[in-house]
Amino acid sequence: MKDENFGNQNYTPAMKLSGVCDSLGVVGTKFGNGECSVTCTVSNDHLNAGGVAHGGLHSTMLDTALGGALVSMINKEEWCATAQLDISFLNAANVGDILVAEGKVLRRGKNLAHCDGILSNQDGKIIATAKGTWAIWASKPGSMS
Repeated sequence: MKDENFGNQNYTPAMKLSGVCDSLGVVGTKFGNGECSVTCTVSNDHLNAGGVAHGGLHSTMLDTALGGALVSMINKEEWCATAQLDISFLNAANVGDILVAEGKVLRRGKNLAHCDGILSNQDGKIIATAKGTWAIWASKPGSMS
């Protein structure tokens, strides 16, 4: 992962995506005010044995968008991590599809946040939906050092 782009074509310093996103070609498109969006064009490398986009791509994109939505609104010293992510896979995505995962924070408490998201293609067809819970700490937990 290169520091100058962090998997994000327009480099938003606060939107540092993971090396997994870099490997998959997932890039950030929106970040702020409790919302986050990421996009990826499905290639042959993303396909499962059945010839459609692997659910792992969908999961990574949704986890990134929902988690990014929370990161966009927590304080700099706070830390968060996915505690639970539930995904409903509704339709297949094919090579050439441009997928967009959009996440938003539904409610943020002191120690937990609830987020919601949708993954759709370039035609607005819903590919998958997600709901998740994130744990929030006042600072990076010692167990993660």
